[in-house]
Amino acid sequence: MRICLLLVLFLIPDFTQAQTNTRWYKGNTHTHSYWSDGDDFPEMILDWYKTRNYDFIALSDHNILADKEFWKEIPAHPFRQKRFREYLAKYGEQWVTYKTDSAGKIRVKLKTLDEFRPLFEEKGKFLIIKAEEVTDKFGDKPIHMNAINIKELIKPRGGNSVAEVMQNNLDAVYEQRERTGQPMFPHINHPNFGWAIKANDMMNLRGERFFEVYNGHPHVHNYGDSTTYGMEELWDQLLIRYLQDGKEPLYGLATDDSHNYLEYKVGLSNPGRGWIMVRANELSPEAIIAAMEKGDFYASTGVMLKTLTATKKKLTVEVDPKAGVDYTIEFWGARPTAATEQEPERKLLKTVRGTKASYALRPGDLFVRAKIISDVPQPNPFQEGDLEKAWTQPLTR
Repeated sequence: MRICLLLVLFLIPDFTQAQTNTRWYKGNTHTHSYWSDGDDFPEMILDWYKTRNYDFIALSDHNILADKEFWKEIPAHPFRQKRFREYLAKYGEQWVTYKTDSAGKIRVKLKTLDEFRPLFEEKGKFLIIKAEEVTDKFGDKPIHMNAINIKELIKPRGGNSVAEVMQNNLDAVYEQRERTGQPMFPHINHPNFGWAIKANDMMNLRGERFFEVYNGHPHVHNYGDSTTYGMEELWDQLLIRYLQDGKEPLYGLATDDSHNYLEYKVGLSNPGRGWIMVRANELSPEAIIAAMEKGDFYASTGVMLKTLTATKKKLTVEVDPKAGVDYTIEFWGARPTAATEQEPERKLLKTVRGTKASYALRPGDLFVRAKIISDVPQPNPFQEGDLEKAWTQPLTR
């Protein structure tokens, strides 16, 4: 009942948008830089996103915050050396602090978040959210989780199983939120990276609200294999379990997980592949997080929506179409079948070819979410042949 009430109150129909003064904000919550294993300067990265009409970015380097003195040696690779010259030319000697040793190696003192934030942030136009990729492991299994809008560094907590590592790090984010009073949230990253996280590892987690249904890194196995769920099927299986257990629904994000900015091709982790569109009343961390926790956002790799409405029983989507492009809208959910009687199973509930469609929850439906697929190949995709898509958040009974 609590979940239904939240959806009724907060997944606001579009006809109320003018009254509530909400709008859509485009952002990416998974971005790397020279502060860890990215290959570019934060300023160059933020300029890339801002000039391409993103509204917010979370810089999320591995187990570090951009708040201390940090010197980066520029690799000898020609692309890296060229990028340094471009960085120096763009920002100037007064901004860039660097040293060249007797062997010709260049070391640059990276600017902190507090230093470069004023160059880019504009009220209502562009926001930088402080974040970290909490990078942990169990044995040889990588377990990564982004912590969004944190105040302080979160050190990986480890654990005695994959599930325990995830739970310990989820708890660490919520403990900081409780202690500081600052809104923040974790999202579990690329479960199939290193084939590390299985569905059973996530079934009993407490406080798991967000995960990456799409990640643009080439090594994360978004689509699974013959023995491991892809991200969409994983999402639905977890939704079935969470909702049966009385938990709040799990929401899906699309992210870049960008590391590579100097060369663009399949096989590299480039920016611009996946993002979220959040409907909020202002461009602030508090408003963005509040909207996301209500499920008032969708994930995209290229398809944009004109309208998205969710009432107590009905989900309606309308595409903002590109000329000459065809769209298919799929409604996925879970309901009992004759074979399983009372046990809900993942099911494609309805398919519509066109730019607008609705699905009304039927008796027995546990949830419904929409997936919108265009017939246009995604530019510079995660995998050759990928089409531009979007995913809404689930509407539950």
